Amino acid sequence: MTQDATSQQAVTRWHSFKSQDAINQAAVTRILQAAEEAITKYGSFYIVLAGGSTPKAVYQLLSKEKADWINWHVFHNDDRCLPVDHEERNCKMAREAWLNHVMIPADQIHDIPAEMGNVDGAKAYANCLIGVRTFDLVILGLGEDGHTASLFPGQVVDNSADAVPVFDSPKPPADRVTMSQNRLNQTHAVMFLVTGAGKQAAVDHWRNGVAIPATLITGQNGVDVYCFGVELN
Repeated sequence: MTQDATSQQAVTRWHSFKSQDAINQAAVTRILQAAEEAITKYGSFYIVLAGGSTPKAVYQLLSKEKADWINWHVFHNDDRCLPVDHEERNCKMAREAWLNHVMIPADQIHDIPAEMGNVDGAKAYANCLIGVRTFDLVILGLGEDGHTASLFPGQVVDNSADAVPVFDSPKPPADRVTMSQNRLNQTHAVMFLVTGAGKQAAVDHWRNGVAIPATLITGQNGVDVYCFGVELN
């Protein structure tokens, strides 16, 4: 089932699924389709990954798929300032679930060096993003408070660079690195993965036109929100 809602800034397409497996499979299909289309058009596929349990399950499925991996370029929308081998690092999760098991060239996987600290890590990642073309697909999650990436409610939006430091995150650890709103919007497609009843209030705010951080990300062609476990009233 799909329901559409239009704002002045972007079209938001809502997709509701009846099981966790259904949303996972649909996400895999969408990612592989976006990759095929981008490689046909540009000769490469630029994807930005999200952290979290739902993306992890999707990445585990992708690890078993066949694709033109050699032309994939992988980035992350945010990461926590923790040691590089810490279990809560998004880059570690993505590598163990998926990236270590496919033939994407090592120099085309761009982890955020958040272990350097939020200021230095953000500067390094911003430098990494210099000259990188418009992304083909950005994957995002939705927090119970409406945050996405490490863009949190009540915090000033920093668009001073493509990657920026985060201080005083309401979710530990306090220090993080995130892609900026402006850079996340430089993409042809956006896919949010939203699962669990705990996200209901954030979804209701979004659909009722309440400004939450997730609504800052509109992409160039609107966004697709894949949902399981929330009601689309």
